[in-house]
Amino acid sequence: KIMSETEDQQLEGFVGDLHRDFILKKAIEKKERFEYWATQHMRVSGIYWGMTALDTLNHLSDMEDLSKVAQFVLSCQNEDGGFGGNVGLDSHLLYTLSAIQVLYMVDGVDGINLDGLVEWVASLQNDDGSFSGDKWGETDTRFSYCAVSSLSLLKRIDAINTEKAIDFILRCQNFDGAFGVNPGAESHAGQTFCCIGTLAILDATDQIDVDNLGWWLSERQVNDGGLNGRPEKLADVCYSWWVLSSLACIGKLHWIDKQKLIDWIHKCQDYETGGISDKPQNVSDIYHTCFGITGLSLLGEEGFAQVNPKYCMTNNTLAKYGL
Repeated sequence: KIMSETEDQQLEGFVGDLHRDFILKKAIEKKERFEYWATQHMRVSGIYWGMTALDTLNHLSDMEDLSKVAQFVLSCQNEDGGFGGNVGLDSHLLYTLSAIQVLYMVDGVDGINLDGLVEWVASLQNDDGSFSGDKWGETDTRFSYCAVSSLSLLKRIDAINTEKAIDFILRCQNFDGAFGVNPGAESHAGQTFCCIGTLAILDATDQIDVDNLGWWLSERQVNDGGLNGRPEKLADVCYSWWVLSSLACIGKLHWIDKQKLIDWIHKCQDYETGGISDKPQNVSDIYHTCFGITGLSLLGEEGFAQVNPKYCMTNNTLAKYGL
């Protein structure tokens, strides 16, 4: 809804029930809609975003027949061991991590071809410690995180050379303390989370200057309270996760103005149909709804399940598997 300034001032607080309904409606989105087909290639990640938001809101049980979700995700595992974004699509680390995370939430991990999956992930590590996202060879710190997080969740981190993985991540750090997609690439908040998340999972955050990084991350808060991904950019709700989780991993979450960020995320809500958008008065979507909600969890919003900053999964779900 496009609101006037007066209406905007009258709307306050978090409308969790509307967000729950928004997500549940997306779960049964009609195939006649353009959005359904435009996102079919990343269906597994879409399921992860929606279910993580519901889990954080303590409404995961509101989804009907979670066994069907498990069945669909398991059908996306390919003969090479990895998962594609939908049935019949090529395996990629991005969708493989999402698949594992979803299967954790729906108690479907036992259905994974575990040995094949671990072997496939390990095969993507390169000599310099980096990871390719798939068989075509593109490297990116996102893929390092996906590989390390996947194997950590599966308790098979010993399948890769963790020292080389750490060394590659450290070479992606820039003078400002933040990280890029590859060594020498521009610092970016999303890539920084991937690198800090990787180091945190591998207990290696002591190898970086956390004060320098904390300064760069806290500088991402702009005047209206939101967080951006790079200097001179507009705020975007998704960075409420990428920046906050990184700050949480290095013990610097208190270095930003939490209340200003909470208020800004609230302004990005759709008070009529539910969901959270990237910016106030824009159209809401599942992706930003997920990371707005998980960001609010890290900020200590009441009534939320606690989200683990390394894995972007609730501690309740992780605890079921001893993590």
